[in-house]
Amino acid sequence: MKLGLNKLPWYAQITTFLVVAVAGFVVFHWYWVVPQRETMAGREQELALKRLDINRALQTASQLREFETEVSELAARLESLRAVLPEERDASELLRRLQTLATQSNLSIRGFTPQAAEPQELYSAWPTHLELVGTYHNLGEFFDRVSKFSQIITISDVAIHALDAPQMNATIRASCTATTFVLNDQSGEPGSEPAA
Repeated sequence: MKLGLNKLPWYAQITTFLVVAVAGFVVFHWYWVVPQRETMAGREQELALKRLDINRALQTASQLREFETEVSELAARLESLRAVLPEERDASELLRRLQTLATQSNLSIRGFTPQAAEPQELYSAWPTHLELVGTYHNLGEFFDRVSKFSQIITISDVAIHALDAPQMNATIRASCTATTFVLNDQSGEPGSEPAA
């Protein structure tokens, strides 16, 4: 006995065709369309994330000029501040500067004794004991010049005594401690020892 679609009535043939077509469509849909949609959804999410990354990168790139300008301003500021707080300590340089200030104030330095550095977290305090001879007004002028100096120098422990044999430009002998500050280097150790 042979079975075939030709022997079925026309409505059964159409129904069989529709059933086969619907079954083929369902199988096609579940085994090919649904996985492809899931893959597309995953790729769209990746694309959205990459677009966000690109937008962030473009914003950062647009701010690059601002950052470069800010860095150059900060570098210039750092250079100007290095005059105030140097990275190295040099006894001869400090003596020369203080001698210049003393000479401009008509004082003479009779003693210059660097003391041990006092390390702090970011800087080291470097006290130096000074012996000065001159007049009271010249000493005041010297302190005024030190206060206006570009490098930070603090004066403490001031002791003033009259000379036993005063002269025209030398009536007092003053001793004080002039403390300057040195920026610690990158390794966190205090500035270098004074030059010989």
